[in-house]
Amino acid sequence: MAKLVVIAQARGPVLVCEEGLSLWGGVDPATSTIIDKRHPQHGAQLAGRIVLMPTSRGSCSGSGVLLGLALAGVAPKALVFRETEEILTLGAVIAQRLFGFDIPVVQLGPQDYADLAREAEAEITQTELRAGAHNWPLVPVAASDLALSATDRGFLDGEHGEAARLAMEVIATVAAAQGAERLMDVSRVHIDGCIYASPAFLTFARAMADKGGRVRVPTTMNAISVDHANWRAQGVDEGFGLPASQLADAYVEMGARPSFTCAPYLLADQPKQGEEIAWAESNAVIYANSVLGARTVKHADFMDLCIALTGRAARTGVYLTEARRPRRRVHVARPEGADDAFWPMLGWLVGQAAPDRIPLICGLEESAPSADDLKALCAAFGTTSAAPMLHVAGVTPEADLVPTEDADEVTLTKEDFAELWQMFNAASDQVELVSFGSPHFSVAECSALAALMEGREVSPKVTAIITLGRDSLAEIASTGVKVRLEASGVRLVADVCWCSITEPVFPPATRVLMTNSGKYAHYGPGLSNRAVRFGSLAECVEAACTGRAPNTPPTWCTKAG
Repeated sequence: MAKLVVIAQARGPVLVCEEGLSLWGGVDPATSTIIDKRHPQHGAQLAGRIVLMPTSRGSCSGSGVLLGLALAGVAPKALVFRETEEILTLGAVIAQRLFGFDIPVVQLGPQDYADLAREAEAEITQTELRAGAHNWPLVPVAASDLALSATDRGFLDGEHGEAARLAMEVIATVAAAQGAERLMDVSRVHIDGCIYASPAFLTFARAMADKGGRVRVPTTMNAISVDHANWRAQGVDEGFGLPASQLADAYVEMGARPSFTCAPYLLADQPKQGEEIAWAESNAVIYANSVLGARTVKHADFMDLCIALTGRAARTGVYLTEARRPRRRVHVARPEGADDAFWPMLGWLVGQAAPDRIPLICGLEESAPSADDLKALCAAFGTTSAAPMLHVAGVTPEADLVPTEDADEVTLTKEDFAELWQMFNAASDQVELVSFGSPHFSVAECSALAALMEGREVSPKVTAIITLGRDSLAEIASTGVKVRLEASGVRLVADVCWCSITEPVFPPATRVLMTNSGKYAHYGPGLSNRAVRFGSLAECVEAACTGRAPNTPPTWCTKAG
């Protein structure tokens, strides 16, 4: 059955994205050009096209980027998905309901999707999708398809104010599109939409705050786009720094806690196994589901606030035990001598091997990864897979869930790691910037870096920066680790992360940066427009002190023979 999720009309040329796309970090918000250099359609423009993709992937901020494209006049004509999709669908719903921009969203079955992908042009009406000789009837999705509680209907009737009414309308519309039967309570929310990726983010937040929005459950906030207290002293342009800080302020005004971290699982009050929460920020969602055993789908930016204003979310996806079962076994043996770079590389490779399903990683039962190893694994996985979680046999709390009946198997080899190392390290070995903290560095990671820098200093030709949450910064300040890091020449920047950092905090003269983050190795080239090198924590320290990245891979990830 073909579903019309956002009801509107469109006609235009078809652009087929062979893989899922993260609009945030993968698309230029000013032009709609695909800037993800590893995407098959790199360089294509979304504007004016009926865009087909299996589903979206990567960042939860794609909804805000889509709204920004609409406000800038460069949005796609329509979006067509092969699978259930929330992030861009939500952006289209917000664009229409709050701002009057029509971007139809259609869900097609696999065969119909394949047939449409072979056509050059298509037309969407409120009742059908036409392309070539094909004519598909469309079934509109409506919030009335849900079994709403009296509380839900109270929100829709405006009993809790206009912002909460609009929030429930958005939740119910998207929930119906997802096939949910009802809504459910959540215990807490993490907001991702506080990153100033475009003026659209402030426009939305300010509109909801002005309508009287107030959070109803404990709500934390993601990293923002500036160091809130210090951006002027850091030389950030007023035209960017002011609206970026105003965006953060709007969420605080609505009752959110100014935690300003992309790693909310590092805060003292971690979610418990089985706890139903509503988090945005892709790496946090994957870590919460996979490592903590909490339950949250990958909520899109703007949906996070809607849920915070109502305390209600669609009971669908990985909130349900059945949906948490793995659909692909990925076999891998940890190479002898593998260092900490193994885990982010593994995450990237597993995501590539399971781009649209939850994997069970087998073969690492005796590996005993640390919490930071798992953080790196989950963050890198989120760059190449749309799945909201993974399992590691013998390690993660739900790895004993029985795989689905159709689960298949793939094997990762040493050659796969060797090829990825080469892809991540194609740039010059001369490094001007070393990036730590994507996601935000933990207290343990700060301590490990301080130990490696003991008796050494960052080269005068290199800048080394850690981004971290303000809670972690306060803790390392109390233990002396902050002083040790700064004495060795490492800079510490709170509130922002590498996925939101801008010049001049990001050193403008940088040509090549090095990172130990698989997530930033993936997004960095498109986000920073710089070349990127990747390596272990120790290799990044060496690069910080010498200005040189290693020219050869470590022996554990060289090709056999």
